[in-house]
Amino acid sequence: MHDGNCRDLVAFCGLYCGDCFGHKGRIAEMAKELRRELRQEKFDIMARGIPFKAFEHYDKCYEVLGALVRLKCKSACRGGGGNPFCKIRKCCQKKGYEGCWECKDQSTCVKLNSLKENHGEAHIRNLKKITKNGIDGFINGKRDWYVKPKN
Repeated sequence: MHDGNCRDLVAFCGLYCGDCFGHKGRIAEMAKELRRELRQEKFDIMARGIPFKAFEHYDKCYEVLGALVRLKCKSACRGGGGNPFCKIRKCCQKKGYEGCWECKDQSTCVKLNSLKENHGEAHIRNLKKITKNGIDGFINGKRDWYVKPKN
């Protein structure tokens, strides 16, 4: 069984924030640590003298690491984390729904399409699982984070 906090990690769209790299924070922490180490070693200067073609892009790499640091979520979707402009969250809140699984239009909702690039069909599968098994069954069962689209 799970505690009440797990319920707070079920996003309105059917994704589970506890499965997200942004919520886990490990990638962000590792990127932050690597940036710190690179600065300490003055690797930007070292990279100029190392004859590997890839080091021509060192500044871009350092910039990407900075972007990875900023991907760390301070709270889950229900706590205001994730995309602050999420139309799915706003729609559910406006309708007073706990999540899209309560909506009769979930199978045709165009707002859910915004998740396809990063999650494929995962959120759709999760919504079906929540509808069938409830939140507790979903939390304690197999959840999807990415499922390759059928098309």
